Amino acid sequence: MTERIRPLLNAIQFMTVLPTRGAARLDADWVLSAVKYFPLVGAMIGFVCAGVLLIASTIWTGTVAATLAILAGVILTGALHEDGVADTADGLFGGRTREQRLLIIKDSRIGSYGAVTLVASLLLRIVVLASLPPWLGAAALVAGHSLGRAGIVLVMSVLPYAGNVATAKLNYPTQRIGTADAIVAAAFTALGMMWLVIGDAGAAACGLAGAVIAGLLPALAAHRLLGGYVGDVLGATEQLAQIGLLLGVAAIAGGSQI
Repeated sequence: MTERIRPLLNAIQFMTVLPTRGAARLDADWVLSAVKYFPLVGAMIGFVCAGVLLIASTIWTGTVAATLAILAGVILTGALHEDGVADTADGLFGGRTREQRLLIIKDSRIGSYGAVTLVASLLLRIVVLASLPPWLGAAALVAGHSLGRAGIVLVMSVLPYAGNVATAKLNYPTQRIGTADAIVAAAFTALGMMWLVIGDAGAAACGLAGAVIAGLLPALAAHRLLGGYVGDVLGATEQLAQIGLLLGVAAIAGGSQI
């Protein structure tokens, strides 16, 4: 049984700080077997954040509850994707050549572009989430976290790895993600979106469009400037997809909860 669910445990181990008994160390070709579960793990993270939002909303309103919900996601993931969006901004905006950009992205220190982008990512998510009714914000958190991880799967499916494989922290797959795994990932993403669709189909459609548009920006920039993706670009994709979904939902159903 443990062997059957090991890919899911690996996905949880990679994307969260949760202890995962029975998970193998993240090496070899674990990504290819675990990637289909990324949207499911995203939905799980979203449910935790949604729970924090709904509970906090019974005590506080607006920005306080939204801040606690966003921080819950940051803590649960160990700021994995926040680190990615900051490093990506530093590299893509701060370097002049492909080699410079890759070197800056790999540098763990945060620069001006990264700091501004990180603050903007946090503030946008908090402020937009605070503008939504709590129940709709909770649904948007589940959908956003799931869609963000689906964006990671998509980027890994269509772009090659642009970094140095020998020095990469993970063994990113050299082969494309299979059709069957992509279908499973899409199904898990649909499950993550379901609550939002039931709550407000129009907001869900607008949020999906926003997530696709915003989530594609890091991948398109990386394709042009780096020739492919690196791990931090995947983190930036997740963050932008979340922001795009929240903005889309708020454009249709935003209130005055701030």
